[in-house]
Amino acid sequence: ELLLRIFSFLDIVTLCRCAQISKAWNILALDGSNWQRIDLFNFQTDVEGRVVENISKRCGGFLRKLSLRGCIGVGDSSLKTFAQNCRNIEHLNLNGCTKITDSTCYSLSRFCSKLKHLDLTSCVSITNSSLKGISEGCRNLEYLNLSWCDQITKDGIEALVRGCRGLKALLLRGCTQLEDEALKHIQNYCHELVSLNLQSCSRITDEGVVQICRGCHRLQALCLSGCSNLTDASLTALALNCPRLQILEAARCSHLTDAGFTLLARVTTLTQLVSLQITDSTLIQLSVHCPKLQALSLSHCELITDDGILHLSNSTCGHERLRVLELDNCLLITDVALEHLENCRGLERLELYDCQQVTRAGIKRMRAQLPHVKVHAYFAPVTPPTAVGGSGQRLCRCCVIL
Repeated sequence: ELLLRIFSFLDIVTLCRCAQISKAWNILALDGSNWQRIDLFNFQTDVEGRVVENISKRCGGFLRKLSLRGCIGVGDSSLKTFAQNCRNIEHLNLNGCTKITDSTCYSLSRFCSKLKHLDLTSCVSITNSSLKGISEGCRNLEYLNLSWCDQITKDGIEALVRGCRGLKALLLRGCTQLEDEALKHIQNYCHELVSLNLQSCSRITDEGVVQICRGCHRLQALCLSGCSNLTDASLTALALNCPRLQILEAARCSHLTDAGFTLLARVTTLTQLVSLQITDSTLIQLSVHCPKLQALSLSHCELITDDGILHLSNSTCGHERLRVLELDNCLLITDVALEHLENCRGLERLELYDCQQVTRAGIKRMRAQLPHVKVHAYFAPVTPPTAVGGSGQRLCRCCVIL
């Protein structure tokens, strides 16, 4: 029992080495109780179907968590054997297992009723039939990632949410066939939803976001990046219906304005925000109304100036909470902004790619006050004097991490 207890702390590689010491250690090292959580990502190129089958036979009902992320050699047949042998599995990651089809989801539905977390990212053969099967047999599901499963439509979403009403996180990045009607089904059945990712679902409009907001009042994280049809009406709906919202990503949504973000900042508890449409006006509102803000991406916000950074750095979130600030391609930012950021004592990472008015000297002065911060920037090396006696600069795409 003591040896088993010690072995329970070992990783896969060490357990396999211990199994080669002696017959006694082989039995102990390969005992199913030591194999409750397995991550094969580091061995993805070597993992084939028979490996998964052998693991399932060895672990049986002990296995609770398995990651096969990137294991492109694993297919439906081996996962059917796995599902039959490991009926207590709760967490399964099949991200990038491109060989699997609806058949795998049928097997999981039939044998793995305790499944809570399922990642099917980039399993491009998955269709609506899979979601129907999951909804019938995996009703305890709380997390489902269907990113880039581009055959999924509103019919599949409807079948899914009718059976899996306890979903807390649903990731639908790149599901380009989804329309507002799919969000209506989510609104009707997923009242426990906390996190929703709709990145690049370009057919979604304000109507769909409004429906989500009216039915999912517990929403804390929402990604709308690439939903180019959205306007401030979506931000207004979030402000009025989702007071718990903490994380919002809205990059490449060109119709969103300061007015919408200002209203949102006043009534939510945002801790992370990603957007391309923010100006100094929004930064002022965030500084006043979002004291818990920890991460802010202002990439390509070309209207942000040193004055906006001044308000941010002098705010409660700037002094106490802000950890990550992305300012790449903010063309009006200068070394003055870096002086303001010296007030952000908790800052850990600062992105300054293509901020052409920021200098090495400015970064050096800031890091003298904030030695722990990691600064990522591009600099243009000075070229030799030209033939006419001038000097020029040429942008070099080389990354400098200071």
